[in-house]
Amino acid sequence: MATEREIEDWFDTITDRRHTASMKWDGHGDADDVLQLWVADMDFKTAPAVRRAVEHRASLGLYGYVDVPGSYYQALIRWFEQRHGWRIERDMVIYTSGVVPAVSAIIKALVKKGEKVVIQTPAYNCFFSSVRNQGCVMAENSLRRVSSAGGFTYEMDFEALAATLADPEVKLLILCNPHNPTGRVWRRDELERLRDLCHANGVRVLSDEIHCELVHAGSRAYVPYATVDPAAVVCCSPSKAFNIAGLQIANIVCPDEEVRRLVDRAINDNEVCDVNPFGVDALQAAYERGGDWLNALNAYLDANFALLREKLLEVTGLRLCNSESTYLAWVDVTGLGLTGDQAAELLLEKAKVRVSSGSIYHDNSCIRINYACPRQVLHEALRRIVEVLGK
Repeated sequence: MATEREIEDWFDTITDRRHTASMKWDGHGDADDVLQLWVADMDFKTAPAVRRAVEHRASLGLYGYVDVPGSYYQALIRWFEQRHGWRIERDMVIYTSGVVPAVSAIIKALVKKGEKVVIQTPAYNCFFSSVRNQGCVMAENSLRRVSSAGGFTYEMDFEALAATLADPEVKLLILCNPHNPTGRVWRRDELERLRDLCHANGVRVLSDEIHCELVHAGSRAYVPYATVDPAAVVCCSPSKAFNIAGLQIANIVCPDEEVRRLVDRAINDNEVCDVNPFGVDALQAAYERGGDWLNALNAYLDANFALLREKLLEVTGLRLCNSESTYLAWVDVTGLGLTGDQAAELLLEKAKVRVSSGSIYHDNSCIRINYACPRQVLHEALRRIVEVLGK
């Protein structure tokens, strides 16, 4: 067992990712002095157990097609049952290369071209493209912003949602649980009310639960949506929690046999049925031996979020969403007389910090800041941000 100091050192270690073909650090062609706090990609090395598993696979020197073993399913099932109280049966699982391909395939399987998919905004931008690319129509249900403990949070607008779901063209609702970009961890009673409305209108729920492992200390526990709605189709992956998105591994959990058949057909139609052998080994290592590392990561992220809150609230006019999960801060900049686009552009130009504008999530009042980086880097980024926005 690593000591507290060893764990702190692990996350404090700065790895220079510039000029490594990193999308986060090289994808925009920015100068080397720009700090990258945008895409949901952490600047921490993954868990030692995961790294050892990948290194072992690499040492074999043979990287052909993988036959996903029974131990893969056992690791997945054990992890979610022991950590989250969600019992998954092996035959419910369809593996694929990522949550976004999974979302697209599920829409393809369950929604006809021209029919509607509900998205609760602000929302992860790839939901919009997934709906559009399948020839479907987005039905937007905006979350309701409410003031909370010196900042703000979000609630589902159930009255507006009921009216939206009553449209017979609506066939699917995409739930983000926990929610990106707001960081809300939905309560069980909220999920039950959502389920009841969807069932009453014959609408199935697709739940993206990729951020489920990243819940802040003191926040309510993540509730797997399938535990309140067995008819749902759920997407999950260790990619966010263990920083292994590039290894391309995810799972769809679907109890309904006929729906599972349709989804499996769409996965094959979209040619995302083969997975990376490194991803298979990484998932097993993460779920079998990565729990202590993940606990330490969450503690480090909690401290980073506390630092971010402290520093950003020095700027009069900034308001911070009271995030309960993820490593993505959602910050309202309208009190500075700025839109999200304007704030992101200003920070890139003057502070040399790249963040995401909320406009891509359908809310141009905010910016999204990724704080999953060594604390020394975060200190410097926040110093620059406060200096520019505080003028």
